[in-house]
Amino acid sequence: MPHHGPDPGILASPPRTRRAAGVCLGIAALLLGLVAAGAGMVWRYAASLPPLDLAAAAARSTVVLDRSDTLLRPFATADGRWRLPVTAASVDPRYRAMLLAYEDRRFESHPGIDPVAILRAAAQWLGHGRILSGGSTLSMQVARLVEPRHGRSLEAKLRQMVRAVALERRLGKAALLDLYLALAPYGGSLEGVRAASLAYFGREPARLTAAQAALLVALPQSPETRRPDRFPARARAARDRVLDLAARRGLLTMAEAAAAKAEPVTAERKPFPMLAAHAAEEAVAAEPGAVVIRLSIDGRLQARLEALAAERAAATGPALSAAILVLDNRDGRVLAQVGSAGYLDPTRRGAIDMTVAIRSPGSALKPFVYALAFENGLAHPETLLEDRPARFSANYAPENFDLTFQGTVTARRALQLSLNVPAVALMEAVGPARFIARLRAAGAGIQLPREAAPGLPVALGGLGITLTDLARLYAGLARGGTVPDILRRAGDSAATGAEHRVTEPVAAWYVADILRGTPPPENALPNRIAYKTGTSFGYRDAWAAGFDRRITVAAWIGRPDGAPVPGLVGRVAAAPILFDAFARLGTEPEPVPQPRDALSAAATGNLPPPLRRLHRDGPDAQGPTLRIAYPPDGARIDLGLAAGRGDDRDTASQGLALKALGGVPPMTWLVDGQPVAQTPRRRAEWVPGGAGFARISVLDATGASDSVSIRLE
Repeated sequence: MPHHGPDPGILASPPRTRRAAGVCLGIAALLLGLVAAGAGMVWRYAASLPPLDLAAAAARSTVVLDRSDTLLRPFATADGRWRLPVTAASVDPRYRAMLLAYEDRRFESHPGIDPVAILRAAAQWLGHGRILSGGSTLSMQVARLVEPRHGRSLEAKLRQMVRAVALERRLGKAALLDLYLALAPYGGSLEGVRAASLAYFGREPARLTAAQAALLVALPQSPETRRPDRFPARARAARDRVLDLAARRGLLTMAEAAAAKAEPVTAERKPFPMLAAHAAEEAVAAEPGAVVIRLSIDGRLQARLEALAAERAAATGPALSAAILVLDNRDGRVLAQVGSAGYLDPTRRGAIDMTVAIRSPGSALKPFVYALAFENGLAHPETLLEDRPARFSANYAPENFDLTFQGTVTARRALQLSLNVPAVALMEAVGPARFIARLRAAGAGIQLPREAAPGLPVALGGLGITLTDLARLYAGLARGGTVPDILRRAGDSAATGAEHRVTEPVAAWYVADILRGTPPPENALPNRIAYKTGTSFGYRDAWAAGFDRRITVAAWIGRPDGAPVPGLVGRVAAAPILFDAFARLGTEPEPVPQPRDALSAAATGNLPPPLRRLHRDGPDAQGPTLRIAYPPDGARIDLGLAAGRGDDRDTASQGLALKALGGVPPMTWLVDGQPVAQTPRRRAEWVPGGAGFARISVLDATGASDSVSIRLE
């Protein structure tokens, strides 16, 4: 008989379902409560932490770069670490891809912590009772680097997680990655991928092989036990694991990974770059605290000239050093500064920067004696000078280097052969005090022995000067007489204001033209470089300075301690360095252009009579002292030549009266070194071509002279 009552199973189901649902809701509520409680605890923990200080993490090694941003020399931080500035944009893209694949696949998407990695780490901890993997993201690793904490406790891991989220919010992904690249440890005092790449591979991280990139990814996980310079086998094993992962993730083909594994691991640290070491030190001392300093130096040229200096010093003898300075004549920019034959060579005292050491220049300043004589109308390149035994004072009778005399020679030949007697004769005519004053006014730091009064021996090197100042003066000859200020920083520009002038344009070109014809050293081509050498007393210093239209090079070789070196001669020891330096510039020398006002004379007989021969004043000189009575020195004379005058006067007809007193007629008048009048009387007239400065000189029949400088308006 059918049963019509209610089914017991049906009646019982709703209560069981309701109980199950209640259990689920309870569990969910418990979980939510736990999550909320955990979140609250984390929030309270985060709030209890002090503000994150990034000052220490911001510290970087100072790097000195050349004009194209090539690293010349890095410096360690104050605590002795190598932490060079670097960004993700300046490292190899393949390295970045391997880094993210190996360390943090979800770096671009997580907020600083990776829940998947954390759950995996938690499961391993519950299953094994200890932490096997920390589930760290790159953000958490940066947090640990910024705020180091010893140990691997849960509290330390929680702190990293809180800090990682804070760093993500504060810096963003790009800056966070840059921070990792700068702070990651690579063993010893190396921090950051750039320092590691330079130390282990000798190259910047912008271009790396697959094997190099993989090694740089692997090292920070255990930097001390995987250092390739100490544990190459462990380093190789760690590198190969990164390569295997890169192949699995499709970053490399299997063939590329196999080829990378075959690449040997470096077993020694390479030295950091140390180009232009002295210039870099000077720059850091001048800009303390700067992270990046850019110099005007050309790094490739610097490297070639440092090698040249080391080769020449070693070939010349023991304990010798060498220095080379290269200037751009356009603005005085330093293109190369080699301060010694080896910065780290104690036998050659390489730490001493010989480009700024004060030494005796020997005959290297003779061209400026001639320039001043040309400027003052005392001589011309074809003027005849006497190279014979002569006594200039009671106890001063100079001799030539080879103890011979050439007799009567032109000024051109006398300078090219570096004859001493003609140079001293011109110095006597110019005046040593006037000569020294001109060099100092041009910016050269001339030093005299014990501040003695300048005498005739300064023509032959009886003073002190630096290689840098000598280079500036020679650059002045290439620039028409204006001496440039030295520019050492990339992007610097010359200061505006009063110019430093060592001579007038015509006189500068006369000297440049003469020096270009100086016989070159052995195996060098002639008539390419205007140059002069010098040898100091006692064979202590050998000099050579030369220029073309664009570049000036000055070279020195000797012992930094000033000890004599028998046989050390400028022409033999320094001139080859100069010519080799020009050859390593990689450009063809260009002559200095001739000024329009230069007086060309193929022979001495074509010169005005007073310029044909230099006459020394002596006891038989006739007549009173020659001097210019009008115009007076320093006068400003208004001849209606200034631009913008509102009158109708014909400025071309405005002549300037010239008047001399004393001397022996006939008189020859010169303006800026060019003859303008020759009269049997002491009066003449000159018609200026325009406003500006002018130097007026007068010579009499005996060769006596006087000069004044005026300004025409």
